[in-house]
Amino acid sequence: MAEKSSIFDMIGPVMIGPSSSHTAGVVRIARAAIRILGAKPTSAVITFYNSFARTYEGHGSDRAIVAGLLDYKTDDTRIKDAFDHAKENGLQYTFKSVGNASTMHPNTIKLNLTTADGKQAEVIGQSRGGGVISIVEVDGFPSNFSANLHTLIIDADDVTGSIAFIASVIAHDDCNIATMNVSRKGRNELARQFIEMDSGLRPITLDYLRQLKWVKNVIYIPNIDL
Repeated sequence: MAEKSSIFDMIGPVMIGPSSSHTAGVVRIARAAIRILGAKPTSAVITFYNSFARTYEGHGSDRAIVAGLLDYKTDDTRIKDAFDHAKENGLQYTFKSVGNASTMHPNTIKLNLTTADGKQAEVIGQSRGGGVISIVEVDGFPSNFSANLHTLIIDADDVTGSIAFIASVIAHDDCNIATMNVSRKGRNELARQFIEMDSGLRPITLDYLRQLKWVKNVIYIPNIDL
């Protein structure tokens, strides 16, 4: 089913830069990625695909992605000086471009991020216009979330009833699930659940999920615009 857009999506966000697709959306992809990583990175390999690969310098997407990795919001005036701020903050980055990736959305970015202690994450995001984004892959697991809602990412053993159990735990917080996507790399292998929710979870609920023996990792991403 096609994704629906609101009048606010069409108007676009308050932002710095010439294009919501090439600046605001790019900033949001990076801000979502550092929350998946769990920290600000010290190094980043940034790959622009298709339209982005041809225009990222002229449209300021290079500064926007670096600004997002520094956790600047879309309307932060520091975006234009993001390269200088990255140097001050010890963030090293490399840009790559792939101009003809036929299977990918025209405005796609892949981020390979590493923290000072060696933690890594690979995140692929799409900028869909009006500042709207979709995170379509995390560490090789297909996903589809916008980061405009509260998002829960759970790595768990592929055990019977795990999806229903986690949904019931979330329900105890009076939290409504907006979308859920589950992917795994093979039968009885690690499964990753991506759950978007209309409201946030309590810290005690997250702690409970983390102590379950069959749950391996829990990432919680509040709405990135808050």
